Order: sequence, then C-alpha cells, then structure tokens
Amino acid sequence: MNEEKQLQTYALNEIEYIKVHGRTTGQLSPLTLFWTGSAVELNAKGSELWVEVEAGYDVYEPWIGIVINSAPVSRLMITEGRHWICVFRGMNPDQVKNVRIVKEVQAMSGDQGCFLHIHSVKFDGQFLPIEEKPYKIEFIGDSITSGEGIVGAKGEEDWIPMWFSATGNYTELVANALNAEYRVLSQSGWGVFTSWDNNPHCNMQDDYEKVCGILQGKRNEALGALQENNFASWQPDVIVVNLGTNDASAFDQPQWKDEVTGETHKQRRNEDGSFHEEDIKAFERAIVRFLTKLRKYNKKAQIVWAYGMIGITMMPYIYRAVEAYYRETGDKKVSVYQLPNTTEATMGSRSHPGHLSHLKAATELSEYLQDFLK
Repeated sequence: MNEEKQLQTYALNEIEYIKVHGRTTGQLSPLTLFWTGSAVELNAKGSELWVEVEAGYDVYEPWIGIVINSAPVSRLMITEGRHWICVFRGMNPDQVKNVRIVKEVQAMSGDQGCFLHIHSVKFDGQFLPIEEKPYKIEFIGDSITSGEGIVGAKGEEDWIPMWFSATGNYTELVANALNAEYRVLSQSGWGVFTSWDNNPHCNMQDDYEKVCGILQGKRNEALGALQENNFASWQPDVIVVNLGTNDASAFDQPQWKDEVTGETHKQRRNEDGSFHEEDIKAFERAIVRFLTKLRKYNKKAQIVWAYGMIGITMMPYIYRAVEAYYRETGDKKVSVYQLPNTTEATMGSRSHPGHLSHLKAATELSEYLQDFLK
C-alpha cells in the first residue's frame, strides 16, 4: 500500500511543467484568464489536486470547467473572492492525469469588474512534461464561438454566464480532432463591422492587437488586458473567423445612439427590403480591413472565414469581400467555408446552437481544415 503523501502548495511560477492556453500577459503571479477557452494544463501524477482561484464581478460571474484526460468532469460558478477548489482526489497515484482548468465564459465587455485569477495549486505528487501539439488554431467570433446556448434547456432565455461553455464548443472539438492547440477571441453580439444593435465600436477587429482589447476600465488596464499582444510567441497555422451573424442583425434593429456624443449609426434596408448598397459596401470593406490586419500579424496562417450556423444572410457579401481582398493583395491563403445551419433538433438555449449543432459544425469544419495542416 502506498504511503499517503502530504499536499504541498505551489505557486504557478514554481511549477516547472505547466502550460497556459489563451492570450495572456505572460504573468503567473497570479495568472489572469481573459478569453473563453483559456486554460491551465498540467500532467499530474498523484492522487489529489486542488486549485486556488479568485474571482470578482459586478454582474457576470466567471465559470470554470475541469477536464481530465480529455473528458469534462465538472463545471462550476466561481463566486466572488478567493477559493480552493478540488480538481480530483482519491485517484490512482501512479497514473498521470492530464488536467485542464478552463475558463468557460467569454471576456465580459459589459462588466468592467469581471475577472478570473488562478493563484496556485495543492498537490500530493509530481508534475510531468506536457507534450506539445503539432498545430495551432485561432478562432475569432461572436456568441456562437463563445458557446452561448450550449448549456441549458431550449426554453432558457436569461442572458447569464451559466449558459456559456468553452467545453463542447466547436472550437474545442475542432482542436481535439486535429490535435491542435487553440485560442479563442469572441464576444456575444459583436461583428466584424458593427454589433447586433448597430454600435460601430463593438467589432472584433479594432483591438485585435491587444491582449484582450474588448475590455475597458482601470481594473482591466491594470491586469494588462490593454497591453500589446506578443504575436511572435504564438503563431497560428490556421485562423478561423466566424463573424457576420450580428452584422446581419443590425439591418433589422433601430439606430444606435451614443448618449454622450450624440453619434448615431444604422445599417439600412431599402424600401423593398434589400440591403442599402452603401452599408453593405461598408460591411465588405470591414472584412477586407480585418483580413489585412490578420495577415499583418500572422504571416503564414491559412485564414478561413467560416459562417452559417445561424443562417447565411451575409454569405454573398463575405464571398465578395474575400474576393476583393484577394484581388488587392494576391493572398491565396484565404478562403470561405459555409458551416451547417442549426436546426430545431440541434438548437440549444437562448435560440443559439446547442451542443449537437457545435458537434456537426466541428465535424465538417475539421475535415475542411485538415488539408491545410498537412
């Protein structure tokens, strides 16, 4: 019988073998997880492991998921304050457990007080090296990519963090299928040009250069969210952009007005219901600008504009914009892919794609992407 070992506490920067997933500042004391799908990964040979987390929020609490040997085993809300959470206990001390502690919820642009820190772990064994994945994929998107709707019954409509999930999300499923490391940059309601409610400032391209530029406020600035991202440290082989769904919604919403400056913005329809040509052109130019920016910072990546899980309204204009980008630049490493639409049978909560929809999208998208990873 193995002699029982005492739990020892380790700050993250004291662990030789540790892998951090997602865009971060590089700081481990503590580690701030900003984006959905961000995680800490350990290969832990022992029987009991705890993690010390800290959360704060004004409205939207963070959630974490715990994945052991690629299988989700728990998911929980992190209430305000600093807490020790048991990851596992009573397991075979002689077997190595691959552990990922995952941020389940997107960066909350609407809550400047929301944050999630990981401080340290307690463990009764040893940490072992983590094998590097051969590929890297970056996903950029909106609520679909944030996994809104994966959790919860179809009738749930409350806009709360409980219904978001990074595990079981098409991003994680694609990465697992292709044996790739991945990162996610996503925000509910945002687009490539404008948000669902016509706010032109809520787009995913303006602050792409920052670690997590969609966050504002003094707390986020102090945490390093607004500092320049270190692109040299992590270069993706593939970038998947899933944007356009909210840009389509903007055409059917009232104009947006900035209550401070009086600025207004509206994506317009013509009297016959068609899109106003000037506004569609603005949408297309936004795509060209974003593709240009993505190429500036990711010289070798294949860029795939993947769209279609909640309708294909903007698909003709996405194709036209990508073609325009190609004519301007001659960049052949950009393509468009139509994702399978969500059906009544695959719908999740909040009228968003459920897990079955994400699974179907991931199956088809991973088959398409594998040709770029050979």
